[in-house]
Amino acid sequence: MTKNYPSNLTWKQWELIPQLFPEAKPGGRPRTRGLYPVVNAILYVLCQGCTWRALPGDLPPWSTVYGYFRRWGKDRTWLQVRS
Repeated sequence: MTKNYPSNLTWKQWELIPQLFPEAKPGGRPRTRGLYPVVNAILYVLCQGCTWRALPGDLPPWSTVYGYFRRWGKDRTWLQVRS
């Protein structure tokens, strides 16, 4: 991420939540993206109301971001982060 969007978490905010996100699946592909930019990209979509495919080019690919969003919705990670 090279641009600071209004929806981005500050580092101080981020330090409160990374332990709430699940670890990478054992035996799966290793993560190539940090979770901080992925979370900020999800927040960008939710705050701006844009489509996943309309994410700015300096954010992770839309398919990666959407994949995490779906997974964290299904396993209720977002509920933990929100509370």
